[in-house]
Amino acid sequence: MALRAPAEIPGLILIEPKKFGDARGFFSETYSRARLVEMGFDKEFIQDNHALSVEAGVLRGLHFQSPPFAQDKLVRVVRGAILDVAVDIRRGSPTYGDHATVELSAGNWRQLLVPVGFGHGYVTLVPDTEVIYKVTGSYSPEHDNSLLWSDPELGIVWGRDATSLTLSDKDRAAPGFAALQSPFTWEPKP
Repeated sequence: MALRAPAEIPGLILIEPKKFGDARGFFSETYSRARLVEMGFDKEFIQDNHALSVEAGVLRGLHFQSPPFAQDKLVRVVRGAILDVAVDIRRGSPTYGDHATVELSAGNWRQLLVPVGFGHGYVTLVPDTEVIYKVTGSYSPEHDNSLLWSDPELGIVWGRDATSLTLSDKDRAAPGFAALQSPFTWEPKP
């Protein structure tokens, strides 16, 4: 499996909102449905999630929900920094099993749109990192799935020694990519 830039995997969208600053601080439009529609994404977000990781090296992922509770995610960092990872798990995709990584931080103000059909995760690069992400589907424990973050077949370089990472028991025990029976199928855009 290969590492690719977000733009090389169909469906991933890297967004760089503008920030307008002066002596008072800054202003930024962090979400625009109209702008996302222009980029080819026309779904409604129904929930915002906010996660705080106190330590550097907290790894969350790789997660996805299966239909009918599959979720698109719009991920951004409001404090700190993460290495964000998306793995293409859409059967038939020309980039099936490939992954993209991008640093998202409060400093670079980037966002990553991770559509349905991707495993998603991140590792915190600094302490006290806060991640906010919008989702298009409700959480459903029965439809919650994981992929093993350290699967050598995926070849993800998290940028930290594995022994220094903090993970949930669920993420440590996730199945490998070879065991995946993906519920997602790639549908090329006309």
